[in-house]
Amino acid sequence: MKTLLAAYCAVSLLSACHNADSPAAAWCYHEPTCSDSAWPKIVPSFCNGTRFDGNSALTKIRNTGNTIRVDFAPGHMNVSGGALPTNYTSLQFHLHWGNGSYSLGSEHSVNGKRYPMELHIVTAKSIYHGNTTRILADSEGLAALGFFIEATTEKNQPESWKALTSYLTTITQKGGYANITHNFSMADLLPGVDMTKYYRYHGSLTTPTCNEAVIWTVFKDPVKVSQNLIDLFSMTVRINDSTSMHMTNVYRSLQPINTRVVKTQTEDQSASEVLKPLFSLTLGTAFFQMLLYTT
Repeated sequence: MKTLLAAYCAVSLLSACHNADSPAAAWCYHEPTCSDSAWPKIVPSFCNGTRFDGNSALTKIRNTGNTIRVDFAPGHMNVSGGALPTNYTSLQFHLHWGNGSYSLGSEHSVNGKRYPMELHIVTAKSIYHGNTTRILADSEGLAALGFFIEATTEKNQPESWKALTSYLTTITQKGGYANITHNFSMADLLPGVDMTKYYRYHGSLTTPTCNEAVIWTVFKDPVKVSQNLIDLFSMTVRINDSTSMHMTNVYRSLQPINTRVVKTQTEDQSASEVLKPLFSLTLGTAFFQMLLYTT
């Protein structure tokens, strides 16, 4: 069978996934001495821009000082099969945003179009059992799923995002966290996304240490979220204590695609063509199948 893939798509890519607590020197998004323009000096080996169950799965939501992160219960979400080399265990998801729903904040751009927010699910090769050193040393140690967030004028929708953002007032300061008690799942946070339509490429972390260690899957369909809920991120949480600035523009600037090959489905495939699973994403009792069209 011949896999139908389009290479070198018109996509501006920032291979972005949030690193676990990094041993590197302090980094940030906001100060000239530690923002992304300074990362090549902080970690010159990689950050120089040229190397490139359901409801119980969501356990805690945290303010890391650089983003809002939601942790998964161990073993509750796994990604495997198809084009991925092995099984991956989901660790967390986090978000990148600008300064409100009218500001650009996504870390990927498609044909020049960016979104106010982007959600990243981070997974790691299961064989490494969470060993960060081994994960980051492997060029395919991480698999990240990226979802664009698009603003809508409807208020407080979807309900899952209303529930998610309700925790922000309790984690306004760096280090703050809350146990997730609302009845919503990862599946509820991703309504309207066609899991058969995506971009795939090999890339890197965009937070220090910027390792070339990520297989990226970026989905084409955006998740539609109310403007007022997106605005809460830049209006509520802060980068440090109550006297510090609000957490805004938490994304790395777009980087050149260079020689990376971006793969996607062709647009002229018929519905009768054979579908082959790319990988399965198990969310407790919820099950998605992302498909790669082949003939």
